Amino acid sequence: MRGKLLFIGGLAAGFVLGARAGREKYEELRVQARKVLDHPTVQEATGVAQAQATKLYSEGKDKLANSKLGEKLSTTSTSSTTPTSSLTATDDTFAGTRSSNSTI
Repeated sequence: MRGKLLFIGGLAAGFVLGARAGREKYEELRVQARKVLDHPTVQEATGVAQAQATKLYSEGKDKLANSKLGEKLSTTSTSSTTPTSSLTATDDTFAGTRSSNSTI
């Protein structure tokens, strides 16, 4: 019984000390990650990547709308309770813009 209590006590102490050390390392990593993310070069690359993603998203959306599949999707969704324009999100959050069918 005494051995079990010592083992459990040692386990608890190790957990507490490890958690503190882990938390400090986590905070250090978080600070370093924030420094990297706030760096102007990274911000510029993020802006370029987002602009490219927006362009590709818009092109893909237009190609789908003009394809046979897009036409089929727009004609078969009339049985649902939502309008056919809801096939695309009201807010194109990926593109960072609001679509033209928005009611706000």
